[in-house]
Amino acid sequence: MKYLFGPVNSRRLGISLGIDLLPYKTCSLDCIYCECNKTTNLTAQIDEYVPTEDVIAEINHFLHNKPKLDVITFAGSGEPTLHSGIGKIIRFLKKSYPQYKICILTNSTLLNIKKIRKSILDADIIVPSLDAASKEIFEKITRPAKEITVEKIIESLIALRKEFKNTLILEIFIVPGLNDNERELNLIKNAIEKISPDYVQLNSLDRPGTEKWIKSASAETLLQIKAFLEPLKVEIVSMPKSGENVSPKTFTNITDILVSTLSRRPSTLDDLIISTGISRDELLKTLHDLSDKGRIEEERISRGIFYKVKK
Repeated sequence: MKYLFGPVNSRRLGISLGIDLLPYKTCSLDCIYCECNKTTNLTAQIDEYVPTEDVIAEINHFLHNKPKLDVITFAGSGEPTLHSGIGKIIRFLKKSYPQYKICILTNSTLLNIKKIRKSILDADIIVPSLDAASKEIFEKITRPAKEITVEKIIESLIALRKEFKNTLILEIFIVPGLNDNERELNLIKNAIEKISPDYVQLNSLDRPGTEKWIKSASAETLLQIKAFLEPLKVEIVSMPKSGENVSPKTFTNITDILVSTLSRRPSTLDDLIISTGISRDELLKTLHDLSDKGRIEEERISRGIFYKVKK
């Protein structure tokens, strides 16, 4: 698969089939915590980065057997709203495969453009991010493309909430030492109250990030921030859900599915077992083969050993 990846075991969404509309590491931000490594093409230019019709054909090929999924998610190695055809792809999914929920994971940077907001309004779930509400901290965490400002992002999220009638989940990624202090959290809380999402998700480092010095926020810190944001509705992103509804019959080539998934999302062995339904022994054999061939590497962080594709 060239444009699809997974299904992956999402901590937030369950079993998710990913759609990646961008060449590797094309994004409008260069976030210091990104699990896909450093952005190599930092841009806010909207374009048809990959052929829209080719993406639709691959989706159609994968979904015609009606695999069991919790959601289809636009995500991957860059900001999905950079792709000019995202609206057309969403309309195709709604018409041809209405049984599946559609989710958009976005960094919010292009939502100030009305036609971009309009193009994603048919989604079932939109998860925009807001990691800071001050210029200084926003730029330290996200390292944005030229002309992207946190002020524009907050204004555009307020506009999106007025237009979007389905589930809006605001994600805040906590980076200890940057956006976990009282001043920044007060600014974030004020912004959330203006945006009025259905609820807020607090996230923290779970996989290897771009900058090695970043650490996960402790459970205690996340609980304190949750309490600080009350009475706003806030949840802390949990560990992956059980994957009993995933069938290994979904996959025709284990090597291809592992490379496709790990190139976009570093994963532990347990993550892969849950998301694919493939046995531990079979996955280990394939991972060892890929490692021997120099195609993947390992990195250990607090949650365990993560496998990722060598770039």
